[in-house]
Amino acid sequence: MTLSTIGQISMNARDITRATSFYRDVLGLRFLFSAGTMSFFDCGGTRLMLGLPSGPEYDHPGSILYFTVDDIAATHDALAARGVPFRSAPHLVARLPDHELWMAFFGDTEGNTLALMAEVRA
Repeated sequence: MTLSTIGQISMNARDITRATSFYRDVLGLRFLFSAGTMSFFDCGGTRLMLGLPSGPEYDHPGSILYFTVDDIAATHDALAARGVPFRSAPHLVARLPDHELWMAFFGDTEGNTLALMAEVRA
């Protein structure tokens, strides 16, 4: 048996109402449902759970979520116009044999780091 598919990713929130609004209304992720102190979104088949930490052992910054986009400049501009606080403009990270890897980092309302990622064909 091998593991391959990620079904759900969890990100901590301090204020679930504020976080839900940011991910749903500002980033435009498809909201699935809420359950208690958790909100769930669809990220292209992977479920994202935002929730209050259930104990001190879970109270830590989340991993960086990298959202794949086709046009990183246009997506960056659209999100910045909605007030998303970018930490960097889109920039080249690596030139690979068949494409370039571009990224732009930003924060959410809960102190987590997120990123836009685009693989641009050479």
